[in-house]
Amino acid sequence: MTDQAMASAVRQKPSLWTKIAYGFGSVAYGTKDAGLKYFLLLFYSQVVGMDPRLVSLAILIALVFDALSDPIVGYWSDNFRSRWGRRHPFMYAAAIPVALSYYFIWIPPAGWSDQALFWYVVILAITIRTFITIYETPSTALAAELTDDYDERSSILSFRGFFGWFGGNAMTVVAFSLIFPAFVTVAIKDGQFNPDAYAFYGLMGSLVMFAAIVISAIGTHQHIPKLRQAPPKRDMTMTMIFREIYQTVASGSFFALFVASLLRFAASGFAAGLTFYFSIYFWGFTAEEIGLITLGVFLSAIIGGLLAPFVTRTLGKKRGALAVGFVGFIGLPLPIFLRLIDVLPENGTPEIFWIVAITNTLDVGLIICFQVLATSMMADLVEQGEVKTGNRSEGLFFAAATFMRKFGEGFGIVIAGFVLSVVGVAAGATQGELSDEILWKLGAVYVPVILAMLLTVLVIISFYKVDRAKHDATVKELAARKASP
Repeated sequence: MTDQAMASAVRQKPSLWTKIAYGFGSVAYGTKDAGLKYFLLLFYSQVVGMDPRLVSLAILIALVFDALSDPIVGYWSDNFRSRWGRRHPFMYAAAIPVALSYYFIWIPPAGWSDQALFWYVVILAITIRTFITIYETPSTALAAELTDDYDERSSILSFRGFFGWFGGNAMTVVAFSLIFPAFVTVAIKDGQFNPDAYAFYGLMGSLVMFAAIVISAIGTHQHIPKLRQAPPKRDMTMTMIFREIYQTVASGSFFALFVASLLRFAASGFAAGLTFYFSIYFWGFTAEEIGLITLGVFLSAIIGGLLAPFVTRTLGKKRGALAVGFVGFIGLPLPIFLRLIDVLPENGTPEIFWIVAITNTLDVGLIICFQVLATSMMADLVEQGEVKTGNRSEGLFFAAATFMRKFGEGFGIVIAGFVLSVVGVAAGATQGELSDEILWKLGAVYVPVILAMLLTVLVIISFYKVDRAKHDATVKELAARKASP
C-alpha cells in the first residue's frame, strides 16, 4: 500500500466492530490492574501475613525493571517487520505468559518465610509487568494508526477506557459478590481472608486476560494491511537507538503530559492500594456492600466513555481534561474528609452506604473521562514526532503511556504500603480490630497527600500545547510531504 493510500485509510472513521475489538483488549490490562492495584497488597499483608513494607519493596524492584522494558518494547514494535505487521506478533506472543504469571502470583507457596515470599513476588511481578508491556504497548499504539482524526481518537480510546474499567471492575464485583462469600468456612468467617479464594480469583483472572488478548488481536487482525509498515532496516547501535528515542519524544508538550500522567497514576496507585482498607476498616462495609459499590463502577465506565468524546468536541482535550480533572480530583477524597470532620452519618447506616456509593460512581466516571482525554492527547503527539524525525513512532509514545501507568500506579502502591506501616495498621488485622485513632490517622494522611498529588497534575498539564488547530495543521503538513515528489 502506498503512503497516500495509507494516509487515506487512516483518515477513515473506524467501524463500531473495530472500536469494540480494539477496546476489548484492555480487559486484560484492567484485570491485571484490579488485582495488582486493589488486592495484591491486601492479600500478601492481611491474608498471607507478609510485612507490607516487603510487599511494597518487591513492587518497587519490579518497577525498576519496567523502566527499561517499556521504551525497548515500544521502539522494537515500531521497527518490527513481519507478515503480520508491527504490532500483532507481540500481542499474540504475550497471551500465554501474561495469563500464567498472573495466576501463579495468587498461589504463593505455603510455609515460606517473608524473605522467600519477597523474592517470589519480585520475580512474578517482573514477569507480569514485562509481558503486559509486550502486549499493551503495541496494542494501545494501534489507536494512532487506525485513525488520525482529532475527535475519532477520543472516541476509539473511550472504548478502550470503558472496557479496561469494565473488565477490571467485573473481576472485583465477582470477587466480592461470588468468590469471597463462597469461601466462608467454619475457621474463616470472612472469605476476604481465605487464601483459597484468591487462588480461584487468580485462575479466573488469568483466563479472562488470555481471552481478552486473543480476541482483540484476532478482531483487529484484518486491519494489518492498512496499518503503517516499519521503516527500512538500519544498522543501529544502542546509543543510536536511545538517541532516536529521545529525539522523537523531546518536546515541552510530551514532558508536561509525561510528568503529569506519572504523578496522576502514582495518585491512582496510592488511592487504589488503600481503597479496600478504607472500605473494610474505615467504613466498615461488608463484602456484599463493597461488591455493590464496585458494581457502580460499571455505570462509571459508561459515564466516562460517553463523556470523553463529548468533552473533546465541545471543550477540546486539554481544557476538558483540566475542567473534568478538577471536579473529579476534588471529589475523590471528599467523603473521607467529611468523615474526619464528623459531618457524615454513622457507619452501618444505609445513608453512609449510599453517600459513598453514589459519590464513588460519579467521581470514577469523571476520572475515566480524564484518563481517556490524556491518552488521546498522547496520541496527538505522534504526528508532532513524525514532523521532527520523519518516522511513525506510535509504539514509543504509547510505551511512555504504558510506563507512566505501570510505574506511577506501582509507585503509588509502594507509598500506600509505607503509609500503612507508619499509621500502625497491623499485618493480619481483620475487620473491627483497628482502633479509631489508627483509622483517623489513615484518613488524615491520605486526604492531603492525594489532593496535593492530583492538583499538581492539573498545574503541570496546563503546559501541554497541542490543540485541535495545531493537530490538524500537522496532519495537513504530513499529507503535503507525502504528496510531494
